[in-house]
Amino acid sequence: MRARILRWGVYVLIAIGFAVACAFLSNWQFERNESREEQIELVEKNYDAAPVPLADLIGPDGVLDAADQWHPAILRGEYLDGDQLLVRNRPHGGTSAFEVLVPFRDVDGRVFIVDRGWVPPGDGESPDAVPGPPSGEVEVIVRLRPGEQLPASGRGAPKGQLPTIHLPAVAELVDGDVITSAYGQLVSEDPAPETTPSGFDSPTDDPGPHLSYAIQWILFALMGFIFIGYIIRTEIVKHREELEGALAPAVKRRRDHDADTEDELLDISSR
Repeated sequence: MRARILRWGVYVLIAIGFAVACAFLSNWQFERNESREEQIELVEKNYDAAPVPLADLIGPDGVLDAADQWHPAILRGEYLDGDQLLVRNRPHGGTSAFEVLVPFRDVDGRVFIVDRGWVPPGDGESPDAVPGPPSGEVEVIVRLRPGEQLPASGRGAPKGQLPTIHLPAVAELVDGDVITSAYGQLVSEDPAPETTPSGFDSPTDDPGPHLSYAIQWILFALMGFIFIGYIIRTEIVKHREELEGALAPAVKRRRDHDADTEDELLDISSR
């Protein structure tokens, strides 16, 4: 009996450990869902807002407030098309496309990186053709985005290309006072060139599966206790059946003995 109780105690501890792990994973998914909701709210707030000058969103300190992501900004100045860069291996349209980065010198003298859009891959390491930006004085509207991290794999890229939009790495390849807290996804250019890279799709408002995953982990935790309870109940039932099986011959002998005794008493009384 003591061994069974110890074994059941181990079962319960396993269920508790599993439930703690499920609770951790569920909370992680709840946090991801909350973060995703905040991202969607930020897009809804800023994506179609009226454009304002870049200096109104990124001041002299060069810092982009997280609350201003996706907000349209107006640039006035000229492209530095001689410093154009390509970001390689960008998933787009079912292929590994390129994004075209062109530094833009604003009227305040700072250099801001403009992502002009997508170009398809070519036969070699570079696209077959990359539409150039308009020359001379240009007014550009972009949506502000934070830069990306360097790839964890440490992969590199050929000359004139980058593995990610890591703005400090871009700044090392471009002359001037480059803003490294944000870059801009192109919305429009005035004057507009005859050809441009493919534009950007609007960000999705799909909240993702995080909430359903969080609920699933809670259900898994409950199922763990139910499963352990089922195992313990099964062992109890099996033990009872084994006891009944072991006691059955003795019970039968006792009943037979009682029956014989009763017959003897009846026989004596009938004499």
